[in-house]
Amino acid sequence: MFTGLIQSIGTIKKNNLGVVVDGCKPFSPLKLGDSVSVDGVCLTVSELMKDSFFANISEETLKRTNLAEKAQRNGYVNLEPALRLSDRLGGHIVSGHIDGLGEVISIDNLKNSWNLKVSWDDLNFCRYMCDKASISLNGISLTISEIYVDGCEFSVAVIPHTWSNTCLKFLTIGEKVNLEVDLMAKYAEKLLKVKNDDSISQQSSVINSQWLNEQGWN
Repeated sequence: MFTGLIQSIGTIKKNNLGVVVDGCKPFSPLKLGDSVSVDGVCLTVSELMKDSFFANISEETLKRTNLAEKAQRNGYVNLEPALRLSDRLGGHIVSGHIDGLGEVISIDNLKNSWNLKVSWDDLNFCRYMCDKASISLNGISLTISEIYVDGCEFSVAVIPHTWSNTCLKFLTIGEKVNLEVDLMAKYAEKLLKVKNDDSISQQSSVINSQWLNEQGWN
């Protein structure tokens, strides 16, 4: 698990069947088996290389994220080590499991912030979008400021600190970004879809004398 609070900017490059990620010095030392969020993708440290690490990468990850494209050009990536139980949850709960790609539609430099507008590639995720909800964009915990087209397009407001200390400052219009919706939205949807004949849904929620007797409280 991660918080979406980026700790360093690194680079990623292709290496045989995996990738080498550089730029981990701010949160070193790493150990074999550690998890690191790389542009929002949870990767496992398979080999240590000073301030870099090698990670295997699956076909599913290559298909669903922007890492393949970035690794081809030694691109910049946002880095965050896994959350410790003693850490503060300054952002929101981020799993590191990317839902899909988005495309940058516009980047507006406002007086006090940057406004970033993004559209979903896979429209199945539009239903999770709502005003002021959390979303992970390239591993960064951001708040949705406005939604359009039933959530298929949305914008986020980015403060100067976040802009300067993450890879957002390198974004261009038309670029693909990794998106992960709020886990809470998925769980809420799952619970609401419980079938009517589910044994749990058939249990009475009323605590009365009959229920107490049935549970042995007599």
